[in-house]
Amino acid sequence: MFRTLTILAVSTLALPAFADGHAASGDVAAGEKAFRQCVSCHVVQNEDGDILAGKRAKTGPNLYGIVGNNFGTVDGFRYSDINQLAGTMTDIVVTEEVFAAYVQDPTAYLREATGDKGRSKMTYKVRKQEDAINLYAYLASLSPEPTN
Repeated sequence: MFRTLTILAVSTLALPAFADGHAASGDVAAGEKAFRQCVSCHVVQNEDGDILAGKRAKTGPNLYGIVGNNFGTVDGFRYSDINQLAGTMTDIVVTEEVFAAYVQDPTAYLREATGDKGRSKMTYKVRKQEDAINLYAYLASLSPEPTN
């Protein structure tokens, strides 16, 4: 019986993350580890004020709830003009594919998506596609259902 439960638990951990309805193909645990690169600028803090990840960083927006929603929609954060423009484009929803492309080169992604020549405030670039996908899975595991 114990062996069966152990096998079931291990096999469950190997599946893609489907946190709160967000399909994510990455590894949540690896994403949590990769998020250490993000904590100097970002926090994941829910509506109740509970910090789910990171510290009280305010350089970047709170990443709670970005999965499945539009860019540039965190209340109270001053986004760059190009990111605000992306936020008005209802066809740009933060999916795994969009998130991975964005975090690997934020300015290039926003320029291509919007046709604008602006710059993203996010200057850090996630180097590996695998890390970007794992980060998405981790954020999806902490996110509520999308509002869009």
